[in-house]
Amino acid sequence: MSSSIKIESVVKEKNRMGECPVWEERENALVYVDINSQKVCRWSPVTNEVQSVSVDARVSSVALRQCGGYVITLGTRFAFLDWDTQAVTTILELEQDKPNNRFNDGKVDPKGRFFAGTMAEETAPGVRARRQGALYTLFPDHSVIKQLDQLDISNGLDWSLDHRTFFHIDSLSYAVHAFSYDVHTGKIACPKLLYHLEKEEQMPDGMCIDTEGKLWVACIDGGRVIRIDPETGKRIQTVRLPTPRITSCCFGGKDYSEMYVTSAYDGLDEATLAKEPHAGEIFKITGLGVKGIPQNFYAA
Repeated sequence: MSSSIKIESVVKEKNRMGECPVWEERENALVYVDINSQKVCRWSPVTNEVQSVSVDARVSSVALRQCGGYVITLGTRFAFLDWDTQAVTTILELEQDKPNNRFNDGKVDPKGRFFAGTMAEETAPGVRARRQGALYTLFPDHSVIKQLDQLDISNGLDWSLDHRTFFHIDSLSYAVHAFSYDVHTGKIACPKLLYHLEKEEQMPDGMCIDTEGKLWVACIDGGRVIRIDPETGKRIQTVRLPTPRITSCCFGGKDYSEMYVTSAYDGLDEATLAKEPHAGEIFKITGLGVKGIPQNFYAA
């Protein structure tokens, strides 16, 4: 690891399951969710304050809307969140035949469509129905298509810089897959294995891309983010974080040279929590020597 890399805890307010960090340039703020606390949060690096909006179900992803406010996934719903009024407006509900399912990670594609996937909740620690998840795309006209089926935990996602490849993680496959992506239709096809995680890297969670086209993958229970080269399928960098349950990452700051990394404390027993004072905090990594790209806006 480069000696110039610096890791600091910037959001001390602990998240049960911090996830889906998004840098919002227009607010100069980091937006993220705490899934299990059912909150959408916004942290200002200027004031160091966290504001939050509570919602009525587990909220698993948040993305920026072109016209202001956010598009979110909560429970099995796509919805809009008006930050100022705290109003949540349901766009539509899916998978009503799967009461144990909920949405998980989501992100907006280069044409303003919102991709988000689902998963089965645990019925007991470590016990969940398999192959119950799917990946959906919400178009700006509010129509939806199902892109993938029989997923376990639909998770991290992003697009190549040339918009020809879609990257996706199904966490229980312990792998990142690449798909061909048609930017005009939003359709994905032809999956291929890109990278299978090593044992010590544990399980892949959220993911983002940098300006060199390399992927950064958060490793939950692995306490790290790893950088993968999609051209070679090789890991080229590991950055270890000061807590194990690392959930997601994004680039932000005024020139997108800072990486923000979310974490969780849910899933850690009391003995582990006593040894993990930073569990659930949000970290800023500087000195990576690479920048990220701005988030796409949902086009409605």
